[in-house]
Amino acid sequence: MIRRAVFPILPSLIGLALSPLLFAQSEVPRTEHGHPDFQGTYTFRTITPLQRPPELADKEVLTPEEAAEWEAYENRRQNRDLIIDSVGGAGYPPGVISYNEFWYERGSETIESRRTSLIYDPPNGRMPPYNAAGRERRAEYSQMVFESAGPEGRTTVDRCITGFVGGPPMIPGSYNNNMQIVQTKDQIMILNEMVHSARIIRLNSEHHTKQLKWEGDSIGHWDGDTLVITTKNFYHDYNLRGMSDQAVIEERISWIDENTLEYDFTVTDPLSWDEPWSARLPLRRSADPVYEYACHEGNHGLLGILAGWRRYEVMGFNGDGSPKSETGVVATEE
Repeated sequence: MIRRAVFPILPSLIGLALSPLLFAQSEVPRTEHGHPDFQGTYTFRTITPLQRPPELADKEVLTPEEAAEWEAYENRRQNRDLIIDSVGGAGYPPGVISYNEFWYERGSETIESRRTSLIYDPPNGRMPPYNAAGRERRAEYSQMVFESAGPEGRTTVDRCITGFVGGPPMIPGSYNNNMQIVQTKDQIMILNEMVHSARIIRLNSEHHTKQLKWEGDSIGHWDGDTLVITTKNFYHDYNLRGMSDQAVIEERISWIDENTLEYDFTVTDPLSWDEPWSARLPLRRSADPVYEYACHEGNHGLLGILAGWRRYEVMGFNGDGSPKSETGVVATEE
């Protein structure tokens, strides 16, 4: 009786285990040109951090109970409506709370695998330390932002040129984790909601430096049913995670199931790190469109930022209101 009850269940269990594989082999939607059809809108928001928290050390995956506990803790810790303005919290100093919770869409759940970080290589789940060249460049950049001598002295996020989630590579943030993919025979376009950047990826082409771009020059090819995108030749020598203009980013996109794409990327930059680092996260299909990102800072706020900076200096302070010094670190999301 027991054996007859067990054996009929086994095929079902095996089918569940192989369902992503079966989908990849026989059910991949395709364009009229025969390529996997990724077109649509997606979100990559998640509460799983890019880097593994130091206190988790070598713990790669959470149990279901630990994941639920982590989600509850993080959702409460980051809830802007629960932060006392005069005290601060979640990385914000007193009196500098940005928005209320209504505007955030950081995601409320871990990724399905319950990994403790999106980074999977190095195995400790953390970005490698900056090498000497990377530290020197970041110090120069920090000093530039600290002095804020003009518009070019502020971050590309402040200037509404790039977003801190759009990339490449795309990395989840507090909001605007939405994107759209459009395909033709010879090109693929990735539109990121922040900052309404449309990245044109040429298929089966070669890199060029005819016009350097903030997001780099992207070319792609199909490796079976996986889209492989290589981006290099960046316009600037600093980037979201400290990348130089010599960075090379490889992104790989493939179907997991009918509503989910896997997004895997590797960053290689000898002017920042002595070893590459890689991360993986899901792109989940969204019923919502990609909305226009109205970047207030670059349109109106930059004048106020620079005017306030100069005013503090006249009063004998640093531009951020701290006691006067010649060097300092200014908090920035870039």
